[in-house]
Amino acid sequence: MHLDKYTLGSYTPGAPYWKQLLWYFLGSPLVESNWLPISILKVWILRCFGAKIGQKVRIKPGVRVKFPWRLTVGDCVWIGEDTWIDNLATVEIESHVCISQGVYLCTGNHDWSLPNFKLIPSPIYIEESSWIAAKSVIGPGVTVGRGAVLTLGGVTGRSLEPMVIYAGNPAQPIKKRKYKQAEDMLRISAKD
Repeated sequence: MHLDKYTLGSYTPGAPYWKQLLWYFLGSPLVESNWLPISILKVWILRCFGAKIGQKVRIKPGVRVKFPWRLTVGDCVWIGEDTWIDNLATVEIESHVCISQGVYLCTGNHDWSLPNFKLIPSPIYIEESSWIAAKSVIGPGVTVGRGAVLTLGGVTGRSLEPMVIYAGNPAQPIKKRKYKQAEDMLRISAKD
Protein backbone atom coordinates (compact mmCIF):
# COMPACT_ATOMS: atom_id res chain seq x y z
CA MET A 1 0.00 0.00 0.00
CA HIS A 2 1.00 3.60 -0.55
CA LEU A 3 -0.21 5.77 2.31
CA ASP A 4 0.78 8.94 0.45
CA LYS A 5 -2.16 8.10 -1.85
CA TYR A 6 -4.61 7.47 1.04
CA THR A 7 -8.18 8.54 0.33
CA LEU A 8 -11.37 8.97 2.31
CA GLY A 9 -13.38 8.30 -0.83
CA SER A 10 -16.79 9.95 -0.44
CA TYR A 11 -16.62 9.82 3.38
CA THR A 12 -17.27 12.96 5.43
CA PRO A 13 -17.37 13.36 9.25
CA GLY A 14 -21.02 14.45 9.05
CA ALA A 15 -20.72 17.82 10.81
CA PRO A 16 -19.27 21.23 9.98
CA TYR A 17 -15.65 21.85 10.88
CA TRP A 18 -16.54 24.29 13.71
CA LYS A 19 -18.73 21.65 15.38
CA GLN A 20 -15.98 19.04 15.10
CA LEU A 21 -13.48 21.43 16.73
CA LEU A 22 -15.93 22.39 19.49
CA TRP A 23 -16.51 18.70 20.20
CA TYR A 24 -12.81 17.88 20.14
CA PHE A 25 -11.73 20.71 22.47
CA LEU A 26 -14.77 21.06 24.76
CA GLY A 27 -17.41 18.32 24.54
CA SER A 28 -15.22 15.25 24.29
CA PRO A 29 -12.92 16.16 27.21
CA LEU A 30 -15.95 16.81 29.44
CA VAL A 31 -17.64 13.49 28.56
CA GLU A 32 -14.37 11.57 29.01
CA SER A 33 -13.43 13.35 32.23
CA ASN A 34 -13.07 11.64 35.59
CA TRP A 35 -13.80 15.03 37.17
CA LEU A 36 -17.36 14.95 35.83
CA PRO A 37 -18.74 11.65 37.15
CA ILE A 38 -22.43 12.57 36.76
CA SER A 39 -24.14 10.71 33.90
CA ILE A 40 -26.91 13.29 33.49
CA LEU A 41 -24.38 15.99 32.57
CA LYS A 42 -22.52 13.69 30.16
CA VAL A 43 -25.82 12.74 28.48
CA TRP A 44 -26.75 16.43 28.21
CA ILE A 45 -23.40 17.29 26.58
CA LEU A 46 -23.72 14.41 24.09
CA ARG A 47 -27.26 15.53 23.22
CA CYS A 48 -26.02 19.11 22.69
CA PHE A 49 -23.68 17.71 20.04
CA GLY A 50 -26.41 15.73 18.26
CA ALA A 51 -26.51 12.33 19.99
CA LYS A 52 -29.96 10.79 20.40
CA ILE A 53 -30.03 9.37 23.93
CA GLY A 54 -32.95 7.93 25.89
CA GLN A 55 -33.76 8.03 29.60
CA LYS A 56 -31.85 6.51 32.56
CA VAL A 57 -28.57 6.14 30.62
CA ARG A 58 -25.42 5.67 32.74
CA ILE A 59 -22.12 6.86 31.29
CA LYS A 60 -19.03 6.15 33.37
CA PRO A 61 -15.74 8.13 33.37
CA GLY A 62 -13.31 7.62 30.51
CA VAL A 63 -15.96 7.01 27.82
CA ARG A 64 -14.85 8.35 24.43
CA VAL A 65 -17.18 9.07 21.52
CA LYS A 66 -15.68 10.08 18.17
CA PHE A 67 -18.77 11.76 16.68
CA PRO A 68 -21.82 12.16 18.96
CA TRP A 69 -23.99 13.17 15.98
CA ARG A 70 -23.63 9.55 14.80
CA LEU A 71 -24.71 7.96 18.11
CA THR A 72 -28.17 6.69 19.10
CA VAL A 73 -28.73 5.15 22.55
CA GLY A 74 -32.02 3.78 23.92
CA ASP A 75 -33.33 3.80 27.50
CA CYS A 76 -31.64 2.20 30.53
CA VAL A 77 -28.26 1.67 28.85
CA TRP A 78 -25.01 1.37 30.82
CA ILE A 79 -21.72 2.40 29.19
CA GLY A 80 -18.72 1.36 31.29
CA GLU A 81 -15.40 3.04 32.05
CA ASP A 82 -12.94 3.52 29.20
CA THR A 83 -15.33 2.44 26.47
CA TRP A 84 -14.37 3.82 23.06
CA ILE A 85 -17.18 4.37 20.56
CA ASP A 86 -15.13 4.99 17.41
CA ASN A 87 -18.13 5.86 15.28
CA LEU A 88 -17.03 7.00 11.85
CA ALA A 89 -20.38 5.44 10.86
CA THR A 90 -23.49 5.29 13.02
CA VAL A 91 -23.61 3.29 16.23
CA GLU A 92 -27.07 2.43 17.50
CA ILE A 93 -27.49 0.87 20.94
CA GLU A 94 -31.04 -0.17 21.80
CA SER A 95 -32.57 -0.11 25.30
CA HIS A 96 -31.41 -2.24 28.25
CA VAL A 97 -27.92 -2.88 26.83
CA CYS A 98 -24.84 -3.15 29.03
CA ILE A 99 -21.54 -2.07 27.46
CA SER A 100 -18.91 -3.01 30.06
CA GLN A 101 -15.50 -1.48 30.81
CA GLY A 102 -12.94 -1.04 28.06
CA VAL A 103 -15.17 -2.08 25.15
CA TYR A 104 -14.09 -0.88 21.69
CA LEU A 105 -16.76 -0.32 19.02
CA CYS A 106 -14.97 0.21 15.69
CA THR A 107 -16.97 1.31 12.64
CA GLY A 108 -14.07 1.87 10.23
CA ASN A 109 -11.93 -0.40 8.12
CA HIS A 110 -9.69 -0.01 5.08
CA ASP A 111 -9.58 -1.69 1.69
CA TRP A 112 -6.18 -3.38 1.93
CA SER A 113 -6.48 -4.59 -1.68
CA LEU A 114 -6.14 -1.02 -2.97
CA PRO A 115 -2.86 0.90 -2.88
CA ASN A 116 -4.72 4.01 -1.61
CA PHE A 117 -5.92 2.13 1.55
CA LYS A 118 -9.44 3.57 1.07
CA LEU A 119 -11.53 4.09 4.23
CA ILE A 120 -14.61 1.86 4.49
CA PRO A 121 -16.99 2.93 7.31
CA SER A 122 -19.85 0.60 8.30
CA PRO A 123 -22.39 0.94 11.16
CA ILE A 124 -22.74 -1.11 14.34
CA TYR A 125 -26.17 -2.03 15.68
CA ILE A 126 -26.61 -3.51 19.18
CA GLU A 127 -30.10 -4.81 19.85
CA GLU A 128 -32.07 -4.72 23.10
CA SER A 129 -31.01 -6.64 26.23
CA SER A 130 -27.53 -7.50 24.94
CA TRP A 131 -24.38 -7.51 27.06
CA ILE A 132 -20.96 -6.63 25.66
CA ALA A 133 -18.56 -7.72 28.43
CA ALA A 134 -15.35 -5.95 29.46
CA LYS A 135 -12.48 -5.53 26.97
CA SER A 136 -14.56 -6.82 24.05
CA VAL A 137 -14.18 -5.54 20.49
CA ILE A 138 -16.91 -5.21 17.87
CA GLY A 139 -15.94 -4.49 14.27
CA PRO A 140 -17.59 -2.57 11.43
CA GLY A 141 -20.92 -3.73 10.06
CA VAL A 142 -21.78 -5.96 13.03
CA THR A 143 -25.31 -6.41 14.35
CA VAL A 144 -25.53 -7.87 17.86
CA GLY A 145 -28.84 -9.72 18.01
CA ARG A 146 -31.38 -9.15 20.77
CA GLY A 147 -30.19 -10.62 24.08
CA ALA A 148 -26.81 -11.81 22.75
CA VAL A 149 -23.74 -11.81 25.02
CA LEU A 150 -20.13 -11.24 23.95
CA THR A 151 -18.05 -12.48 26.91
CA LEU A 152 -14.92 -11.01 28.48
CA GLY A 153 -12.34 -10.06 25.83
CA GLY A 154 -14.43 -11.39 22.95
CA VAL A 155 -13.71 -10.07 19.46
CA THR A 156 -16.18 -10.16 16.59
CA GLY A 157 -16.19 -8.93 13.02
CA ARG A 158 -19.38 -10.87 12.29
CA SER A 159 -22.95 -10.38 13.44
CA LEU A 160 -24.10 -12.24 16.56
CA GLU A 161 -27.34 -14.23 16.66
CA PRO A 162 -30.05 -13.28 19.18
CA MET A 163 -30.00 -14.98 22.61
CA VAL A 164 -26.63 -16.68 22.04
CA ILE A 165 -23.50 -16.34 24.22
CA TYR A 166 -20.24 -15.86 22.30
CA ALA A 167 -16.64 -16.10 23.53
CA GLY A 168 -13.12 -15.89 22.12
CA ASN A 169 -11.20 -14.28 19.29
CA PRO A 170 -12.80 -14.66 16.85
CA ALA A 171 -15.99 -14.99 18.87
CA GLN A 172 -17.68 -18.38 18.62
CA PRO A 173 -21.12 -19.40 19.94
CA ILE A 174 -20.83 -21.36 23.19
CA LYS A 175 -24.47 -21.77 24.25
CA LYS A 176 -27.98 -20.35 24.11
CA ARG A 177 -28.86 -17.66 26.63
CA LYS A 178 -31.88 -18.35 28.79
CA TYR A 179 -33.63 -15.95 31.12
CA LYS A 180 -34.83 -17.18 34.47
CA GLN A 181 -38.51 -16.61 34.90
CA ALA A 182 -39.61 -14.04 37.48
CA GLU A 183 -41.28 -16.79 39.52
CA ASP A 184 -37.97 -18.71 39.74
CA MET A 185 -36.19 -15.59 40.94
CA LEU A 186 -38.86 -14.97 43.59
CA ARG A 187 -38.60 -18.59 44.80
CA ILE A 188 -34.82 -18.29 45.15
CA SER A 189 -35.20 -15.01 47.08
CA ALA A 190 -37.79 -16.59 49.41
CA LYS A 191 -35.36 -19.40 50.31
CA ASP A 192 -32.65 -16.92 51.42
